[in-house]
This record gives sequence, structure tokens and C-alpha cells, in this order.
Amino acid sequence: MEQLKLPVNLVSKGDVQRLLRELNALNDFFVGAAVRQPGQAVVMPKTSKILEQLATDNQRNLFEEPARKQLYADLENLVATAPDLHISFASEPSPRALEPLIRWMRENLHPQVLVSVGYQPAIAAGCVLRTPNKVFDMSMGAHLRKQTPLLMKFLAGSINGS
Repeated sequence: MEQLKLPVNLVSKGDVQRLLRELNALNDFFVGAAVRQPGQAVVMPKTSKILEQLATDNQRNLFEEPARKQLYADLENLVATAPDLHISFASEPSPRALEPLIRWMRENLHPQVLVSVGYQPAIAAGCVLRTPNKVFDMSMGAHLRKQTPLLMKFLAGSINGS
């Protein structure tokens, strides 16, 4: 089974859950359209750009029921099996700022990595990346804490006059 190609703007498990709800709504529409009286006006629900991009990238026709069902199954599998990382920043990053980061992660770590973005104002600068079993603190505070012995040496030298 071929892995889904994820658009760079599909970032988190929450995004995948929204796509699953959107596919359910699309299925409901087509079921309802099949039982309507001929001649009644039918308004198709709008699909998100992410869903359209996902369908295009994976050559799935959303008008065909088997393609929708397969895409739904693939998205459920993605939620269950995709690597899930959590990255915290001092402030909310824009989608434009996240895009190169997500692209790099999918090219270098795993093509289906999903990332939850959080905010920790105490970070001040840098970020903290958490995996299910490890934390990588790349914040300015962590860097300064590592430099404490050097700072103490400089302070001791300035107090002692050396």
C-alpha cells in the first residue's frame, strides 16, 4: 500500500481529523443526493483547499465513492501510525514560517510526520521539540543554563581581580 503524500499545510492530527469530518460530510451529501427527487436543487458542500490538494496529490477523485472510502481509510491509518511530534515556540508561528520546517521534517525524518504546535512564552527564543520518548530543548534559556559554569568562572575572576 502506497503512503499518502501529505500537503505541507496538513500539519497536525487535528488537521487530519478535520479532513475526516469533511469526507464524512461529503459522503453524506452524495448519499442524500442519490435519494432526492429529480429536479430538486442540490448544492454541493465546499471542500477545503487542504482536502482538494490531498486528493490531487494522491490522484483521488472525490466524486467517486471508492476513492473517498480509500482516502478516509488512509487518513484513519495516518492518525493511528504517523510519527507525532510536538514543538513549542515562544509565540505563535505563522503558517508561512512553519512551512519550511514541516517540509524539512517530511524530507529528512518521515514523509508522514505530523506536528502539534504549542506556545510557551517562557522559552523567549528558540523552541522545544518533544517526541514520545525524548525532549530536545533548543531554547535560549537552555543554552544559557549550559553556560552557567563559564559565567561563574568569569564572575569569580572579575571579583578576585584576575
